[in-house]
Amino acid sequence: MTVDTQPAPEETTGDLAQWEELAGDWGRRRPQTLWRTYCDLAHSALIERWLPEQRVDRVLKTDLFDEVVTEGLYPVLARKARHVIGMDVAASAAAQATARHPRLAALSADARRLPFADGSFDAIVSNSTLDHFATLDDVRVSLRELARITRPGGTLVLTLDNLANPVVALRSVLPLGPLRWLGLVPYYVGATCGPERLRALVGEAGFTVTRVEQFMHCPRVIAVALARVVERYGSPEAQRRLLRHFAWYERLEQWPTREQTSYFTAVRATRAV
Repeated sequence: MTVDTQPAPEETTGDLAQWEELAGDWGRRRPQTLWRTYCDLAHSALIERWLPEQRVDRVLKTDLFDEVVTEGLYPVLARKARHVIGMDVAASAAAQATARHPRLAALSADARRLPFADGSFDAIVSNSTLDHFATLDDVRVSLRELARITRPGGTLVLTLDNLANPVVALRSVLPLGPLRWLGLVPYYVGATCGPERLRALVGEAGFTVTRVEQFMHCPRVIAVALARVVERYGSPEAQRRLLRHFAWYERLEQWPTREQTSYFTAVRATRAV
C-alpha cells in the first residue's frame, strides 16, 4: 500500500489544534465511557452484518476517536480483515489508538486528501467522520477520495448524522457555543443531510448503494445523562442492563417513523467497477 507523505490541506490547520486538544483531553479523562461502549456495540453489530463474511485483506477506519475512549471498533475490524489501518486528523488520537491496539497501523490524515494510492482498500468504515466538516462540499470531496482508494467491488460502510431527526436538525441551527457549555455537544459538529441526499452523494462519488438503514434510535441527550449516572453509581450488572435497554431502541428501525427517531443514517455501498 502506497502512502503519500504530502501535507493535508492548509485549511485544516485551524481545526487541527481543536481535535488534538480534544483527543488528549478525552484520552486522559475517558468521559462517557458507558455511552461510548454502547456506540461501539451498535457500530460493531452493523459492521458484522455489512462487511463481507469472508475476511478481506485491508480495511480502513476513517477516524480513531472510538479507540481513544474505549476499545473502539478495532476488535471487530481485526476479525474482518488481515490488516486494519486507522487514520485521524489528530496525531495524538492515532498515537493513543496504537498504544491501545499495537497491531493497528495508524496515521494522521485528512479525509479530503487521503495519502493512499488508488484502490488500496478492500473495505472502508467511516462512522460519523464526515459530519464534522463545515460544508457538504467537504463531504463530497471526502466521498470522492474514499471512492478513489477503494478497490473496484470493495465495500463502504458509512454513518452520518441524520438531518431528518428533529433533534439533529435543531442542533444544526443553534449556536455551538451554548450547546458545548451545556455539555450537549462536546465537540464540533458540521454539515450533514437527510437519508435521500446522502444516498445521492454516495452514488455521485462512484459507489453503488446497496443498503440504507436508520441507525441508533436511542434518545441521545437523555441516554448520555443516564449513562453518566449509572457509570458513576451503578453496579456492573446495572450497567449491563442499561446497555440492553439502549439496544432495545434499535427496534424502531422497523417503524414508519424511523427517519425521525434515528440519530444516524447508515449506508452500505460497493465501489463501482
